[in-house]
Amino acid sequence: MRLWCLLFLIFGYSAWAQPPLGSGVNPSPEEQKNLSAVQGKLKGSIVWSSSRANTSHDLWKMNADGTGAVPLTNGNQVDWFPRISPDGKQVLFTRSNSGWVTENDADHPDRWDLWVIGIEGEGERKVVEKATWGTWRPDGKTILFSKAGKVFSRAFEGGEETLLLDGESVFKKGVILQEPNMSPDGKYLAITIRGTMRETGIWDLEKKEWQVSGEGCQIDFTPDGKFIYRVNSTGNGGSAAPSEILRFPFEKGKQVGKVGFFGVPKEYRLMDLPGRRSHEYFPKLDNTGKWMVWGATDKGHDHDIYDYEIYLWKIGEPVESAVRITYHTGNDRWPDIWLEP
Repeated sequence: MRLWCLLFLIFGYSAWAQPPLGSGVNPSPEEQKNLSAVQGKLKGSIVWSSSRANTSHDLWKMNADGTGAVPLTNGNQVDWFPRISPDGKQVLFTRSNSGWVTENDADHPDRWDLWVIGIEGEGERKVVEKATWGTWRPDGKTILFSKAGKVFSRAFEGGEETLLLDGESVFKKGVILQEPNMSPDGKYLAITIRGTMRETGIWDLEKKEWQVSGEGCQIDFTPDGKFIYRVNSTGNGGSAAPSEILRFPFEKGKQVGKVGFFGVPKEYRLMDLPGRRSHEYFPKLDNTGKWMVWGATDKGHDHDIYDYEIYLWKIGEPVESAVRITYHTGNDRWPDIWLEP
């Protein structure tokens, strides 16, 4: 009995505990310098999920240059995985239907629904019941989402759901399909597999073929469809477990290159922060493909508990130029960015 209690305290805490509200912190002189360098130069919005005012998590919004952070939602449910519509006017997100629910329970669609809210906080409404991981098609008229081991598409305004992939039929019983992202041309799905399998890859919708990208998670296409990017369990990691963000060319429906036996070739490394805060997760490119936001923590891993901070970076610039845009000891996760074209 004592052993069971000890194991629960060790492993069960992160599965059930809510994150702290935390408190604001001040940027270092170097961080302030980088932050000031982008202020006023980007027009658009960044939306993310935060525990800073509600330990269950609300959505927050700021200007794309890191200024003007304000709450977008306010309630007792868990609001997370926000995705801004292609026109920048609406935010699709996942909401729990019974108060606090850990992100680990995204495998259980009956605990979640998909909602939408205007970028200024107007018109909040439910759009899909018992679903998670909602994403947009480029035209803004269609959405994708997961229900455990299945991926569906549907017209945003309603109608019949179309099954795109049944993971248990294609892979094996008990698989969970996370964060389905469709290529800009509509021919492929980038998917993270969990449950009875752990890998990332690309599903060819026409040929019904699966190509493994590798391990890791959170795989997506760049807006022009020429690359795929994802998190990989290599790199610095700081004082937490190793992780970094990789990018591979995507040509004729295939990933070009892979993580080799002796490590990751330099040309596939997209972002790996120096220093202690280098456990990178939640990467998301903006609609122009020129900027990226993500979260990084210096300890721990659980997405909805630890002190992840949000970063902004112009792709191609030195990694040291990445700008930390949140300064709060609460949990900040799953950012998305939209820029005025």
